[in-house]
Amino acid sequence: MNFTQNEKINQVKESTIIIGIDIASEVHYARAFNWRGIELGKVISFDNNLEGFIKLQEWIAILQERHGLSEVLLGAEPTGHYWFGLADYAKAHEMGLVLVNPYHVKQSKELDDNSPTKNDRKDPKTIANLVISGRYMMPYIPEGLYADLRTAVYTSDRVQKDLISLKNRMERWLKIYFPEYKTVFNSSFGKASLLLLKQAPLPEDLLVLGVQGINDLWRIDKLRAVGIKKAQEIFDAAQTSIGRKDGLSLARLDLTLLIEEYELKMKHLELLEETIETLCLQIPGVEKMLAIKGVGMATIAGFFAEVGDIRRFDSPKQIQKLAGLAIRETSSGKHQGTSSISRRGRKRLRTLLFQVILPLVGRNEAFKTLHTYYTTRKNNPLKKKQSLIALCCKLIRILFGISKKGFEFDEKTLLGDIKRPEMPIAA
Repeated sequence: MNFTQNEKINQVKESTIIIGIDIASEVHYARAFNWRGIELGKVISFDNNLEGFIKLQEWIAILQERHGLSEVLLGAEPTGHYWFGLADYAKAHEMGLVLVNPYHVKQSKELDDNSPTKNDRKDPKTIANLVISGRYMMPYIPEGLYADLRTAVYTSDRVQKDLISLKNRMERWLKIYFPEYKTVFNSSFGKASLLLLKQAPLPEDLLVLGVQGINDLWRIDKLRAVGIKKAQEIFDAAQTSIGRKDGLSLARLDLTLLIEEYELKMKHLELLEETIETLCLQIPGVEKMLAIKGVGMATIAGFFAEVGDIRRFDSPKQIQKLAGLAIRETSSGKHQGTSSISRRGRKRLRTLLFQVILPLVGRNEAFKTLHTYYTTRKNNPLKKKQSLIALCCKLIRILFGISKKGFEFDEKTLLGDIKRPEMPIAA
């Protein structure tokens, strides 16, 4: 649920005990306050495990009984992933948990002692005061389908980064030991190239095989895209190679290990892509989204991995804010500053939207037409980047309408922003 500032303040009642918690990797610190900000007990530390959580709960129960308080509200700073266990425990034991912005904690910690000092005993009080004043956010941890999807997408991203690293290392190996290889194969990672690199990676190996032996390697695996002509080209390149001649036995082993790791990562990526597709097809409206030219399964998966269950949002503007695309303005008195996006929120979601909107503008005629209109209209024309931001927000509204309200994508509706000039009335 998305609360307004007043609604957040109203969540803190006279019967509420507010616990400010400074999250760390192993030991957390907590302090307790009432709704007026008066401290109710001494600071305690507890371990980031079940025994520590039980200690926290028992300490809270003692303070509740002592001061006659019935409701519990935990406030924490989301430090990495260390708060996940506490969040699950709080949910299982019906204790409310809210999060405060680390930037807010940093900016407001001087209010109490006029000192920028940071320590585990001071921060819990700052966090609790932010909660009391309603400056917090409700945490969202994906569950079920969306939890699986986020894990799968993040794992896929990590595997793709590993593949890029492996490719770079293999390219480096070739430039050292066989720099002429790229003159024959545009890509070193095709089936024919990888088969050759596994069997005969060095120029000396190719000279031993000969042209016919190279061609026979491909024929055994029934590769049709290469033949005797390509075999002759790589053989000629091997004859004139200027690659290094020392340490060849271990160089051959190094490349063999790189190729094995590369092929294993490719199998992992294929498995993850199948899993991601299966998960995405369970989300309402995905088939309609895929019908939009330029929107693929990777886009859908990345979007819902970051947004989660879209039914928790009341408006697409909330997703726009989550992506850091909300407009912020800097002005004071007669000074009118420029507007820009806030860049606050989920960076991965914002990056995904920009990566998607570029090919959309290039391939989808409706988005291309709208981009042209935004950048060339007479009144208030936008710069190219401003237009792309506007189209990112437009895409959010489209995906929101399809997924939550079951709308169909309609190019005519999308182009409704274009105000065409009125035709002159005939005499």
